[in-house]
Amino acid sequence: MVVRFPKKTSGRGIFSMNRSNSISRRRFLQRGGCALGAIAASPLLIPASAMGKDGATPPSDRITMGFIGMGTMGQGHLFGEAWTYVPGGYVGQDTIQVVAVCDVWRKKREEVRDRVNLHYSRKYGKGNYKSCEAYADFRDILRRDDVDAVLIATPIHWHAAMTVFAARAGKDIYCEKPTAVTVKESQAMVKAVLENQRVFQAGTQQRSEYEGKFRTACEYVRSGRIGQLQEIYACIEGGGAMWPAETGEAVPIPEDLDWDLWLGPAPKIPYQGRSDAHLFGYGGINWGQHHYDIVQWALDADRTGPVELDVENGAAAYRYANGVVVYGRRYPGTDIGQTGGAWFIGTEGKIGVDREHLVSDPPSILEKPLGPEDVHLEKTPGHTLNFLECVKTRKPPICDIETAHRAVSVLLLGGIVQQLNRKLVWDPKEERFIGDDEANQKLDLVKRAPWIL
Repeated sequence: MVVRFPKKTSGRGIFSMNRSNSISRRRFLQRGGCALGAIAASPLLIPASAMGKDGATPPSDRITMGFIGMGTMGQGHLFGEAWTYVPGGYVGQDTIQVVAVCDVWRKKREEVRDRVNLHYSRKYGKGNYKSCEAYADFRDILRRDDVDAVLIATPIHWHAAMTVFAARAGKDIYCEKPTAVTVKESQAMVKAVLENQRVFQAGTQQRSEYEGKFRTACEYVRSGRIGQLQEIYACIEGGGAMWPAETGEAVPIPEDLDWDLWLGPAPKIPYQGRSDAHLFGYGGINWGQHHYDIVQWALDADRTGPVELDVENGAAAYRYANGVVVYGRRYPGTDIGQTGGAWFIGTEGKIGVDREHLVSDPPSILEKPLGPEDVHLEKTPGHTLNFLECVKTRKPPICDIETAHRAVSVLLLGGIVQQLNRKLVWDPKEERFIGDDEANQKLDLVKRAPWIL
């Protein structure tokens, strides 16, 4: 049984909900997407595995999920084509039942719905088994009392709003990176997730995956194996969303696309033949959260941030309270670190890490194993499995909402300092620039109703 925190619904957000947060697993046969009549008419045709026998997870113990955004990332998570790091993706997990998918493109959502239902038809040995429904509007998923958790893999500008409304609706959340495009909306995410006691996992999977390279690098740095840490090269510039005016000639909106809903909180602009994650010119924000998540982890700064920012050699430079300076550019003379990694420079050596490499100079640094007295960071069974485990246990995942917020905030602050091109002083506790109204105004962007957080 998945245990829920007791919570009173507040009716906030874009619709009111009266929802009990205790999870009843009888929903497997009650949800609207099930072919209930067919099941009742021929109960003997349901295999034992569908009823939780023969070692299978019973329906009453499965986590029911809705998936929002059916592009490459969303389908990758669903079907195990990428980014899940578990065989067969979410639909391949016996502990999961996918009951809803959502996309503003009708063809995408219907094709994925049919694919999910085909999977379950084969799994349960029933040709007309239909457990998954397709929606254009994510709010229809949030209204469903039988959905425990959602995975958000939409274009970037939607991540914050969907997280906030999902948390208010009592759903646990896995959200792809970057988790926000402004500091203010990231703060709103933290508030909503914590107030509603939701489990939140950011899709910054480097803490869990890639053979532990990133965890090992951070353990060695935090254990003092390179001496006193002095500099970090995050290998990517800061960035942030800058809502554009029209970027091209307007063309007719495709019949199966809800363009207004695709835009959501972003400004109303004509359809110009594009509906992709990078329409609004995000700069380094797309990949950047991976880099700064590892920087923050190595600094033991998951609940804080820099105190000063400036621009050096055209890139953001961040100074932390302990004197360490983080540069938003690659380490000179090497491409190592470009794929989600960083270089850590200390008084007695350096370590470089990315998805393909874990190196040190001198090599002897990494050749000596860590001892019991050294720093040992959390090791998960995998990023997806960590999330699912925490949905059941109610423990914080390895990339919880506050960790995600601090990592993306550093990235976004770098975008602000690059725009202003002058020194800024940041208060990591109050999360405001000190004595700088112009800079503070850039902590958010104007959003369209009803998506104002």
